[in-house]
Amino acid sequence: MSLRRFMTAVALAASLFGISGCKYDDLIPAEAPLPTALVRAIQAKGMGVNSPILVRLFKEESDLEIWKQKTDGTYALLKTYEICAWSGNLGPKKKEGDRQAPEGFYTVTPAQLNPNSNYHLAINMGYPNLFDRANGRTGSHLMIHGSCNSSGCYAMDDEQVQEIYSLARHSFEGGQREFQIQAYPYRMTPENMARHRNSEHFAFWQNLKQGYDHFEVTKRPPNVGVCDRRYVFDQSAETVSQLSATGPCPDFSLPVEVAAKNARDAQEVERLVSTMEESEFATYSTFSYRTGQRISADAYAAEQHRRPGYDRQGNRVGGGGGSIFSSFLK
Repeated sequence: MSLRRFMTAVALAASLFGISGCKYDDLIPAEAPLPTALVRAIQAKGMGVNSPILVRLFKEESDLEIWKQKTDGTYALLKTYEICAWSGNLGPKKKEGDRQAPEGFYTVTPAQLNPNSNYHLAINMGYPNLFDRANGRTGSHLMIHGSCNSSGCYAMDDEQVQEIYSLARHSFEGGQREFQIQAYPYRMTPENMARHRNSEHFAFWQNLKQGYDHFEVTKRPPNVGVCDRRYVFDQSAETVSQLSATGPCPDFSLPVEVAAKNARDAQEVERLVSTMEESEFATYSTFSYRTGQRISADAYAAEQHRRPGYDRQGNRVGGGGGSIFSSFLK
């Protein structure tokens, strides 16, 4: 670390303490600047610090991706974060208290940013959405937050959620009114779809894959609507706003290139399935949590899908991690 960077961090810390009168532990860095290295990466990829964002979540891989809009209107991957913990199994959240992390397409507005969360910082995902309500699903306060401890949320470590929160804040400052979260069980490749072909959720995942394919082909967020209790993608914003979530779907289809990819992949899935041994298909836990049910330490640990290095309370084991000022030194 250079002396100049160290002195800058010291001066910044002193000014924060002087202005706020806060103790160190009371500081919640909702307004913290982005790390210098991340700003450089944004600029190198032809993006603006305040340009729109999109979030993709993948349970099986424990990845959270931040995509950012370039000057040509398409989105490019900015950074992938390793999710610190998510609870439950692969599959959608269905009811309050089932400890399942949601899957689907969600919308975040500025009001859903929570700088005063008990978990460092938090972003409300917007569950239940129209699809969830149309299918009788319940639940509330499903977040992307810090502290590496999940009861149905996607938990990050505190430094990660600080960056993610700041990227969301900057996008709103730049004029983005809302951003999309796409939450998936896994990366929806033909190989993964084939492995999970026997899941009770497979029809739901096929529906999600239509939106996944749209973004993979166009690198633009699809307009998302709900009719006949299922998702529909890339109709006009006006069209999707007029749909009835429980009513019949009008006669429309995916864009040609998106539909072609979806059909090719479906054929490849069936070809792969026809060649696979029983042992090659994914297996699923039979454990399901019921509200108020006592849960053993082993079952809790298995359900958490937690990154190594954190304890049951979400605390880092073995030290490290730095302070809220560490990112200013990068």
